[in-house]
Amino acid sequence: MSYKIEFSNGARKQFRKLPPDLQKRIQAKINELAIHPRPNRVKKLQGDDNSYRIRVGDYRVVYEIKDDILLVIIIRIKHRSEVYKDEK
Repeated sequence: MSYKIEFSNGARKQFRKLPPDLQKRIQAKINELAIHPRPNRVKKLQGDDNSYRIRVGDYRVVYEIKDDILLVIIIRIKHRSEVYKDEK
């Protein structure tokens, strides 16, 4: 059973701004989420029941899991120093 991966509009823009080599590394990790949405070393974010983050070098991928419809939604892809700051 595999999950569908979707990007929020903001996450897609953030992804496109990254260098191509980093995009490849992050895309590989995102593709793995379709099979294992809660891989080893995943961190559940406080304050929300379905939000998680994975590390890819100095970058973080924040996503939500919708188990009832087998969907992973990528919310943010940012450098670790910026990912948790309020979106404005």
